[in-house]
Amino acid sequence: MNAATLTACCPSRPSGASCAETRERRVRTDDDTHLQELMRAAQAGDGRAYGALLAQVAPIIRRVVGKRWRGPDAEDIVQEALLSLHAVRHTYDPGRPFLPWLLAIVQYRVADAARRHARRAAREAPECGFERGLPDVAAPAAEEGPGDPHLLARALADLPEGQRRAVRLLKLEERSLKEAAEATGMSVGALKVAVHRGIKALRAKLTGRGEA
Repeated sequence: MNAATLTACCPSRPSGASCAETRERRVRTDDDTHLQELMRAAQAGDGRAYGALLAQVAPIIRRVVGKRWRGPDAEDIVQEALLSLHAVRHTYDPGRPFLPWLLAIVQYRVADAARRHARRAAREAPECGFERGLPDVAAPAAEEGPGDPHLLARALADLPEGQRRAVRLLKLEERSLKEAAEATGMSVGALKVAVHRGIKALRAKLTGRGEA
């Protein structure tokens, strides 16, 4: 295909770009615009939009993590990225592209996992992590009841206080075990148990199966 033919089939393509590359960029732009709209609605309190957003970004996060991490706990990183998105969703500027903001969260979580892996390799005591990872945090919108609020926020709020504080401090605020122990008055051992039970309870609530 000569240059004239390429220009005819993709009149708006950048110089040096193929038609396939131009179409891929257009798709990415359209996807980003759609996710921007969902996030904007979610920030305004639309629970269905938030559920749809989480359902659509989960496979994106999973693909990115899969390319950057080959460890056995890749799904843990995916779920931690989703929790981080939930924790900092109010900081997103709806006037800016969504995907770069999301990918920055994912890249930070991958780097954090690499640091944890290095500590384990050096035989340092690891901070407590997800045992098996949470399931996808977003149920399909069609499965949610009318006006169902943010699913993950509800699940966190329903945890016993000790578990909720442990998950929030260690996973959402990313404090060290020592800092969390000082903030709560709990021992390091008690915090490890609380965050383990909290993650297990979240997994049960989000899958609708109840705790085993």
